[in-house]
Amino acid sequence: MCRNLLLAATALAACLVGAAAQAAEVQAMTPVAAPAPPPAQVVTPPPKQKKASAQERIDAERLPAMARAAFWAREVNLDPTDVVANVRLASALRSLGQYAEAADSAQKALVIDPKNFDALMETGRAFVGMGQGFYAIDPVKHAAALAPKDWRPLSLLGVAYSQVKRDDDAQAVWRQALGLSHENPAVLSNMAMALATKGDAAGAEALLRRATAQPSATLQERQNLTLVLGIEGKLAEAEKLLREDLPPDQAEANLAYLKTLSASQTAPSPASAPAPTAAVDTRTWASVKGAGG
Repeated sequence: MCRNLLLAATALAACLVGAAAQAAEVQAMTPVAAPAPPPAQVVTPPPKQKKASAQERIDAERLPAMARAAFWAREVNLDPTDVVANVRLASALRSLGQYAEAADSAQKALVIDPKNFDALMETGRAFVGMGQGFYAIDPVKHAAALAPKDWRPLSLLGVAYSQVKRDDDAQAVWRQALGLSHENPAVLSNMAMALATKGDAAGAEALLRRATAQPSATLQERQNLTLVLGIEGKLAEAEKLLREDLPPDQAEANLAYLKTLSASQTAPSPASAPAPTAAVDTRTWASVKGAGG
């Protein structure tokens, strides 16, 4: 009996060993699963910038020129097809004296909307600001055709004609402008400064006195009168106007300029003195940089 129990135990042990070996073999044949990858990190894109609201755009027009240019440049970057943003960027750049960049911005607006009045006017103003009136004529004529009862395109067109020595055409469109806006100070000022560049300071003074007498006259018209008075040697009156209109440091600087200008008028004919004419040229067309032309 003992021998039988021994045999049974031996057989059971053999079965257990065989089962363990078989389990090990199965485990060896089963591929080991790769470790699970770490959870992916979700990258949240930055929020898309939004264009300014209508009220923000209105408020932006009250900013200084540099800040205004930055504001409208951002709007153009967000939407290059925004005609209004391109036009207002052109206006801000022009205020900073960046005429080439202003013309480029205005012309981009015209690519999108070829009949946009404001874009046509800004293009003309930019080229006039550069002294390249020839390239202003076509867009400003288009603007005048779009708004036949608006004096501003005609006033600006007269400046462009004057820059290319088409004096009769300039006077004709300025007369048309005055027909639309009687005694308009900006138009009278442009007419006056055209006379000043040709040596007719007395005629320029008469027109500028009419301009500055108007309730809507601006500082620009008064500055142009001051300039012409300096050309004529009427420094006492010019100084009075300067000190009324400008801070002391600017008044002193302009007065020094006028004294130099007046001293150069010793030649018999102002028209034959090249230096004063050049000096007038550099300051003649500032009036077209604003809304007045």
